[in-house]
Amino acid sequence: MTTELPYDDEVSYPDAPWQMVGSMWLSVFRLGHDVRLPDGALRPRGVYGAAFVSYDEGSPLTYSELLVARALAKDEGHGRKVTITDIWVDSPASVAGGRELWAIPKGLCDFDLETSHRGPLSSTEWSASLKRRPIASASFTDVSRAALRTPFKGTTRQPELPEGGGEKGAVLKGTSKALPARARWDFDTVGPLGFMREARQLASFRMADFRMSFG
Repeated sequence: MTTELPYDDEVSYPDAPWQMVGSMWLSVFRLGHDVRLPDGALRPRGVYGAAFVSYDEGSPLTYSELLVARALAKDEGHGRKVTITDIWVDSPASVAGGRELWAIPKGLCDFDLETSHRGPLSSTEWSASLKRRPIASASFTDVSRAALRTPFKGTTRQPELPEGGGEKGAVLKGTSKALPARARWDFDTVGPLGFMREARQLASFRMADFRMSFG
């Protein structure tokens, strides 16, 4: 049986690690019960993060991203790690690299981004759509550009993708200007992130001007 890949297998991508710069708009949610998706996939109860990301000039690839990641519990044997359950970008090279290097299940979609600044205050509107159907949208307001630069570090652990390659992981580390933000999300009811409508939003942050090594 052959597996249809969501990208051209001839596309090239940078070697790992990727040295990325940009900004992330992140909210943390708690899903109170297990959700079985229409395709049979399970989204277990627990803590999830939903984020829009802009990878900007200075990165080996420049693109937009929407992702949802679940925090892995210590009793799952992974310590403080996350697994990315759902993710879309608008770069075929990022799709290929993410899937082949780190088993991150990237797909392609379209994005709209509008941002404005008034003094230290930033106001940002994001939306993502797949084949003209909405996936999610979010609005953020924050003053993160005025924050001091601080370090961050994380680890991903990804199960094997349908095309094979086994389980894989990656380490991300860097610095950013991060502060809490006000945020409002809307997940399309019948879209692939519809299950997130049942999750309770806990907190939101903006990581402005990050400099990150991923891989």
